[in-house]
Amino acid sequence: MEVRVEPDIATPQREAAMFYGLFLRGHPLDRLRRDIDVPRPILDKWLRARYYEPSFREALRRIYTYRKTVLAIFDELVLHEKGCPRVH
Repeated sequence: MEVRVEPDIATPQREAAMFYGLFLRGHPLDRLRRDIDVPRPILDKWLRARYYEPSFREALRRIYTYRKTVLAIFDELVLHEKGCPRVH
């Protein structure tokens, strides 16, 4: 019996917020984006591996979508930060 646990819908927001906190503490933007992202060529390489079961391939696709969601939320947070003046 396969038990499938659906991810918490708020989890990408929390993870993006964690990376955003690192950005606010001075971590380089490009480095954080690389840490979040899974490039499409990497996903394609993973999916070409012959020894992965179909259920695992589907999990890889979900991971890819999740990471892209986290990256999009993070980018929105950074874009908002750059558009708002800071109060000191």
